[in-house]
Amino acid sequence: DLLALSRMLGRPIEDLLDLSASLNPVAPPVTQVLARHLDVVGRYPADHPAAATAAVAELLGVDRSLVVLTNGGAEAIALVAAVEGRGWVDDFEFSLYARHLPVVQRGAPRWRSDPHNPSGRLAPITEVVRVRDEAFYALATGRWTRGDTNTVVVGSLTKSFACPGLRLGYVVAPDDRYADEIRRRRPRWSVSGLAAAALPDLVDQADAPAWSRRIGELRKDLLGVLSAAGWSDASGTTNFLWIPDARDLTQRLALAGIAVRSGHSFGHPEAVRIAVPSSAGIEAVEQALASGSS
Repeated sequence: DLLALSRMLGRPIEDLLDLSASLNPVAPPVTQVLARHLDVVGRYPADHPAAATAAVAELLGVDRSLVVLTNGGAEAIALVAAVEGRGWVDDFEFSLYARHLPVVQRGAPRWRSDPHNPSGRLAPITEVVRVRDEAFYALATGRWTRGDTNTVVVGSLTKSFACPGLRLGYVVAPDDRYADEIRRRRPRWSVSGLAAAALPDLVDQADAPAWSRRIGELRKDLLGVLSAAGWSDASGTTNFLWIPDARDLTQRLALAGIAVRSGHSFGHPEAVRIAVPSSAGIEAVEQALASGSS
C-alpha cells in the first residue's frame, strides 16, 4: 500500500521505490510513445482495435482471429473465468483465478500461472493445463508464448512494457468460437483509445530476448544482495523473487521507502515477493539492508 507507506514516512509517493508490482525494469519509457497519440483521447475508441490486435498477434505468432485485447490481464482472467464456469486452482496460486471463477472444484480444468506467481518457477514442458497465465513468460524466457495447443492463454502486456496504468491484456483463444464468446462477453470499448493507438509502437520496440537476459543479470545481483543480508532462500526465474521466510525484511525496506508484496494473499503471510529493479533500485535495497543492520 504505497499511499499508507507514503503517509507513514511523510514522503510523496513519487519518492518511494515500488517493488510490490513486478514490472519490467528494463522496458523503454512509454511516455514519448503515448505523447504521439494523445489526439485520440477526444474520441471513442474502436470496439475491436484492428491494428493493435494484429500487432499483438504478430508478437505472439498466432492467428489474429484468436486474439482478444482486454483492459489489462485482470479483465482477461475475469472473461475467461466466466466462459469456463468452473476450474481448479492450486492453493498456492495467483488469487484472481479463484476470485473470478464461479466454481472452483478439485478435478476441474486447471488454471496455472507460468512462470508461477509468486514463486517464479516455470512449468514443466510436459504439463498440460486448461488456462495458462503468461503475464511474465516473456520476461522469464525471452519468448512471448509457450505455444501450447488446446490451451486458453491470458497475458498482461503492461507487465512487459511497465505501464500498468495503461491497462493492456489479452486472451489467446484455442479456436474461433471461443474467441467470439470472449468478445461477446467483453464490455464495449474495453480497451482505451490511447492504449490501442500506442500498442503497435510499443510492440515495435519490444525485445523480449534482450529484456530477459538483462533481467537475469539484475536478478542475480539482487539475489546476491539479499543473500549477503541473510535471505539466502530467495528464488525465481523471472522479474521477481520469492522469499518464503522474510522475517523483518518488509519492515526494514519500508523504513527506507521501499515497498514489497506481502505473501498474505498467496496464503503465506510470512513470505514476500520482491520485484527485480534496475541497478539503481538494487543499490537502494542494498543500502536499506545495510543501514537496517547497523
